[in-house]
Amino acid sequence: DPRSVSERLDFWAAAAAELPWFHPWERVFEPAGRSFRWFAGAETNLAWNCLDRHVSAGRAEHTALVSVNERGDRRTTTYGQLLGEVERAAAALRSLGIGKGDRLTIYMPTAPEAIVLMLATVRIGAIHSVVFAGFGPGALAERIRASGSRLVCTADVTYRKGGDVPLEPIVEEAVRLAGEQVEETLVFPREGNAWDEFLQKGDGGDGSHVVMEANEPAFILATSGTTAKPKLAVHTQGGYQVGIHAMGRICFGMRPDDVWWSTSDIGWVVGHSYIVYAPLLFGCTTIVYEGALDHPDAGTVWQLIEELGVSGVFTSPTAVRLLMRYGEEPARAHDLGSLERVVCAGEVLNAPAWEWLQKTVLGDRIPVVDHWWQTETGGPVIGNPYGLELEEIRPGSAGRPLPGMEVEVMTPEGRECEPGEKGILTFREPFPSLTPTLWGEPERYVRDYWERIPGVWFTGDSAQMDEDGYVWFAGRADEVIKVAAHRIGTVEVETAFLQHPAVAEAGVTGRPDEVRGEVISAFVVLKQGKEPSEELRGELLQTVRRELGPVAVIGELQFVSTLPKTRSGKIMRRVLKAVVLDSDPGDITTIEDEGSVEEARRAWEELRSSVSRA
Repeated sequence: DPRSVSERLDFWAAAAAELPWFHPWERVFEPAGRSFRWFAGAETNLAWNCLDRHVSAGRAEHTALVSVNERGDRRTTTYGQLLGEVERAAAALRSLGIGKGDRLTIYMPTAPEAIVLMLATVRIGAIHSVVFAGFGPGALAERIRASGSRLVCTADVTYRKGGDVPLEPIVEEAVRLAGEQVEETLVFPREGNAWDEFLQKGDGGDGSHVVMEANEPAFILATSGTTAKPKLAVHTQGGYQVGIHAMGRICFGMRPDDVWWSTSDIGWVVGHSYIVYAPLLFGCTTIVYEGALDHPDAGTVWQLIEELGVSGVFTSPTAVRLLMRYGEEPARAHDLGSLERVVCAGEVLNAPAWEWLQKTVLGDRIPVVDHWWQTETGGPVIGNPYGLELEEIRPGSAGRPLPGMEVEVMTPEGRECEPGEKGILTFREPFPSLTPTLWGEPERYVRDYWERIPGVWFTGDSAQMDEDGYVWFAGRADEVIKVAAHRIGTVEVETAFLQHPAVAEAGVTGRPDEVRGEVISAFVVLKQGKEPSEELRGELLQTVRRELGPVAVIGELQFVSTLPKTRSGKIMRRVLKAVVLDSDPGDITTIEDEGSVEEARRAWEELRSSVSRA
């Protein structure tokens, strides 16, 4: 709807009117120095809108959470039960001295207890900082310090690929490193009564909600770790819920009778927005899954979709490529009749991965919808709206700017790019779920986002927009490879590798070259059953040349079994760059498998040794 841009404030006012408010806003939008305020003067409470209003409307018996783990445990929680537990947890937090404006760190598995703590925190006007339960003590300590948390909550272990991953020792070390600001640590063993004992602290206490002005913080969340130093994005009580609710309806087609499964973790913004808050705002059932998607076997995802009657799945391109390694047979062994749509974000959903999931596995009945957003945006910005005809989806493109979003591709100097010209994706105007500041770093907020290209928001992602407004992402702007003055996006090269049927994943980076400026260093993961060979190496080089032309010069190609990724599934190309340049990769505590760095390094060293011997 073009009016959503020209009359964007009316659009967002109408979106806000879809949710209840304790008191209406005085102004839809107002600038505030180098920041902004949405729905100024309005009063709300995000947790109240997620729970109390549904119970008051007679939906207390509707299932809110279905928690599942890779060990086969199941637990169902209704809206009435969840509200009761959140009220008790809110009173328990108050009994510990936690109140409005206080920060607490939640370092827990994706489990109901963590979600209860999130909702209880927001309910009393405190501010949660959820950290993925897998970061090392250094990364956790940094986030505890930066948030100023007084309280840290954790479990003793989390479950991963059949094993128990200890969390308590990590927290102990992180709290020691963080210094004296942490007043208390709560540890909830998976076995025993510690959680019930915590809730009992609230019995007879005050579990009521606090009325919050729309621009007061609901939570802070660190960016996922592709950059060296995390930023703590602030998301507000009012604008955030308007944004994720509106985009959940427009982009995902969410509705109250959905059984919704986001395969993310609560430690990421996808987990906040589309495991917890948006599904509960809609009043639907949300699946809370702990564990690896391919454990105990490759059929786990498809089995759960059938068993739980899942109607909508939100997953990552990394997960799609993981499932693609196993082939389509595990999916065909299950009845996917309940599934209506799959949405993807996190990295570019490369065209071959989309084609495999859409055409080979799911067929035309179930659309696979790509879209794009960031921790800072809270919810989707670019996407293919749900209900779009399949023919309108362009594989490899994240879609077009969604309603209410003013998006432009610009050169680093601030010139608007022509159709098909690579530049930086920017926002001309803020929208309600966009972070209005960084916690404790307002100067960095202005410098990193509003001053890189003066007057617009700098996303840091390289992209181009075609003549029809479809956006094609090429990777992070600082990862673009320049071969003989030609700018090639890392994602373009990785997608070219994926065109070969033997390739499951690829990660590339640039390496300095005296003649061409840079050439491409590639790290390739093969599908199950495929073995490296010189013949295959030659085929892959020819595939890239055929797809991208002779300008895409591959300097070297290494076969590896895994790529270095953040724990949210993004390929850490700066780590590949460090391996190639034999330099310090910086903070790698955010990495999923630190062994992947060593494997990449060994592959690179072997290649250099063979060249040297030759």
